[in-house]
Amino acid sequence: DTIPPQPTTTTTKSMMQILQTSVLAALLALPIQGFVATSITNSQLSARLQASTTDDATSTSTSTTDDLLTPSYEIAPLTIRIGHGFDIHRMAPLEEAGQPVVIGGVEITHKDQKWTDKDGQYVEAGGIYETQLGLIAHSDGDVVYHSIVDAIFGALTLPDIGQVFQDTDPRWKGCDSSKFMEHAYKVMDQYGYQLGNCDVTLILERPKVAGFKPAMKENIVRLLHTEPGRVNIKARTHEKVDSVGELRSLSCHVVLTLERKPDTDEED
Repeated sequence: DTIPPQPTTTTTKSMMQILQTSVLAALLALPIQGFVATSITNSQLSARLQASTTDDATSTSTSTTDDLLTPSYEIAPLTIRIGHGFDIHRMAPLEEAGQPVVIGGVEITHKDQKWTDKDGQYVEAGGIYETQLGLIAHSDGDVVYHSIVDAIFGALTLPDIGQVFQDTDPRWKGCDSSKFMEHAYKVMDQYGYQLGNCDVTLILERPKVAGFKPAMKENIVRLLHTEPGRVNIKARTHEKVDSVGELRSLSCHVVLTLERKPDTDEED
């Protein structure tokens, strides 16, 4: 049920990276200076965002994103908000996936793993194929970053990451998911919130990731402009059960809280 990735030339990859950078730059340029949660209505925010959009090839998509992130109802200025995020991606032999395993912004280097070949592509169906693993995904398939972005959007009662950064949009093909994290932070900041705390539960059978967790945590702390005492990363196996246990997928749950920024409360 997997489709091998199409060959991509260096030129095509470079062009896609330039386009992705251009689109994300347009999105990240949208925040209004001095914006706080209760100082502007959603309709006013939407109008200003759209007014700041240029007429280039990114404008239509950027306006659509603005609409998704500025709902018709008012987002209540609660003191604390809670969000949950979940993501799952398939793992496959690296030659099939076409990209490595990246989790929390860290490439997980590993020795050959015992991947279950359910469909008999490389060995007898159901047999074990020892191979380097990669992620099958439209972007880089970073389940930690995707789950955190989803949790932030969810805490703010906004649409999920799949609606904001659609997996059918060619511009996000192979995109570094730190760009999604940067945008989620900007949205959170615009609405007058900062990270309270973030608890990540990564679920995968192999490869082992204990040695990579400190680097993952550093990345999350940096991208969300927070401190180490507010971010936690746990990892566990799936006891060899189902696709995760057979090394054919990995998943992640994130629970986080957002708290109103002190300067927001002072201005109310």
